[in-house]
Amino acid sequence: MRGQPRILINTPDVELWPGGLLRARSNADARVLSRAGRVLRRKRDGRYLAAALPEGMLSLSPRWAHEPGIEAALDALDSLRTDRGFDIDASGELPLEQLIERLDSLGLDESYGEKVGLGLVPEPVALAFAGFDRYRRPLWLTAHAARAWEGMRRIAGSEGVVLEAISGYRSHHYQLGIFERKLARGQTVEQILTVNAAPGYSEHHSGNALDIGTPGEAPAEESFENTAAFAWLTANAEAFGFLMSYPRDNPHGIVYEPWHWYYAR
Repeated sequence: MRGQPRILINTPDVELWPGGLLRARSNADARVLSRAGRVLRRKRDGRYLAAALPEGMLSLSPRWAHEPGIEAALDALDSLRTDRGFDIDASGELPLEQLIERLDSLGLDESYGEKVGLGLVPEPVALAFAGFDRYRRPLWLTAHAARAWEGMRRIAGSEGVVLEAISGYRSHHYQLGIFERKLARGQTVEQILTVNAAPGYSEHHSGNALDIGTPGEAPAEESFENTAAFAWLTANAEAFGFLMSYPRDNPHGIVYEPWHWYYAR
């Protein structure tokens, strides 16, 4: 497993991370992660559940073997061990049933998407490592988007323009977590929806969307449109397959986001 490309394997409840890309939270973690081929990480809160070491599975959390969705994660791990020809370009998408159940718990259904003109976005089964973002976090994209981003970033750099990734793939769990934290602080679902898209409706779930910045510029601010990076993207991004999703007066009612670009090929 050590010689495999750096790929994030996605299941509905658990992610399978390459050990070397996770942050150690203790000295004991550091020793384990340095040897782990894969680490099973709970999507809901990022907790490390177990590590696949050369000698076998090592528990990182009590009762990890009884976690929801652990069987699907272990099946995916077995497939990785036995299938040397894993094709990330044809890895498919996760089902949406679990997401629809959670939307229902928020009092939402697909009529929300109809109202804003957006469809539910499934998560990819696998994502490619696309370097690090501005904050030195691993950046995950679909394989096609990752190749396009690397090519675009390299060409921009050769022309004196620095493009930084602010964020890429985000899971349904990540978006649900935003809602759960705000609900716990006393906000209503209606209040949260004025600022955040409903879980499942963000282009970031697809692994094809990027928030892009440039050094010296605050992330995700309209002022990005005044930078050399934005001017370069406006002139060149489409050639690499990237389009700006939310221009001014877009039909979805989403605020102008000059930093948000989607790989559409």
